[in-house]
Amino acid sequence: MAKPGGTILTLALLVTLWLPAYKPGTSPMISEAATANAQGAPWLNQLIQELQEAETANPPAKIYRYTYNGQEIYYLTGRCCDIPSKVYDMYGKILCEPDGGITGRGDGRCPDFAEKRTDETLIWEDKREQK
Repeated sequence: MAKPGGTILTLALLVTLWLPAYKPGTSPMISEAATANAQGAPWLNQLIQELQEAETANPPAKIYRYTYNGQEIYYLTGRCCDIPSKVYDMYGKILCEPDGGITGRGDGRCPDFAEKRTDETLIWEDKREQK
């Protein structure tokens, strides 16, 4: 039989050990790796949080980091069908939509994206179950 107050003590210990794992200004829903990768790009944490608060995309959203035309960029995968993907610069400005849309070829501003991107790193993926 458990001692009175033992459950409270155990809970307090777990909270004490768990809380330091999350730094101020970060979300427990955003992985540590995504937070670390977004240190130089605070807008990225906000984008990830918005994606987590929205309905799950089909296919689920992913964010990759690449080098493209000599600069670090972030690629947000498109959702089903006519929804285009987006390429952001390191400051969060949309550079282009390389694929998707009505034609499937994006907005035409970076037609060589698939061929010229290098140094692929998966930053974040939505692992929630689809409804």
